[in-house]
Amino acid sequence: MAVSQTRNIGLPLINLLRLKGLPILQQLHLEERLLRTSSNNWCIINDGTINPTVVMGVSGKPEELLEIESVLRDEIPVIRRFTGGGTVIVDQGTIFVTFICNKDAIPGLQSYPRPIMSWSSMIYKKVLQGIGDFSLHENDYVLGNRKFGGNAQSITKNRWVHHTSFLWDYEINNMAYLKLPKRAPEYRKARGHLDFICRMKDYIPRLNFIDRTIHAVGSQFLLRSVDLEMIRCPLGSKFEPSSRLLRRQELAKATFKSSRANTASESLGLQNLVTCNADRKQRPVV
Repeated sequence: MAVSQTRNIGLPLINLLRLKGLPILQQLHLEERLLRTSSNNWCIINDGTINPTVVMGVSGKPEELLEIESVLRDEIPVIRRFTGGGTVIVDQGTIFVTFICNKDAIPGLQSYPRPIMSWSSMIYKKVLQGIGDFSLHENDYVLGNRKFGGNAQSITKNRWVHHTSFLWDYEINNMAYLKLPKRAPEYRKARGHLDFICRMKDYIPRLNFIDRTIHAVGSQFLLRSVDLEMIRCPLGSKFEPSSRLLRRQELAKATFKSSRANTASESLGLQNLVTCNADRKQRPVV
């Protein structure tokens, strides 16, 4: 889709970067660099990523979120990203859309998680107008009551990033690498992964979604297309990204912690059972 260069006086300028299949770790490094070292507004659209990869939030604990033995066995990469939010597994069926903005870029928008989330949902409400029953449920984009988009954010003193992974399609087998989270949105109602999520491809063609997203962003910003070569990290740059690939040793250690926790829980349960039985034996018969 060609981006119009017509000047709309009064709209803030945003750089539009379209990517195809950029590895998700490279994308996260790019986003954090633009958040921390650029003063421009950015919209990044990455159509898929090469290999299936698990991406956790900055405070995510592998032993609570992942089926680690399966992850290690199948050599699935695990990344801890620089933003908050939940855990996802991404692949070629995922579409990524990211906004990186100055705090004063959007008039009247407060730079706090909920207002930014609500603002972004209005973008996608326009994208999906007439297509399914779109809404923002807690921190998720849903069609009906099934999730198709997960969000995460990072907010600094003067800037913020809001990025979304959209499930245009997914491999059923990949969902088995994720545990049911202990902290889940209320609307999930303890549903398993496959009953909780839906495929966007059942509602809208892939390129149509991307084109409509660009059009919706263009109603809020003046778009300026850029390419990746224009923003490559310069040699000698001191920027150090915090998103990183977890080592196998870290995941193995998390497995050990999980096993110890389970053993301790079982021992406590057995101890309580023995204590309960002992109390019963000591009670006088009336």
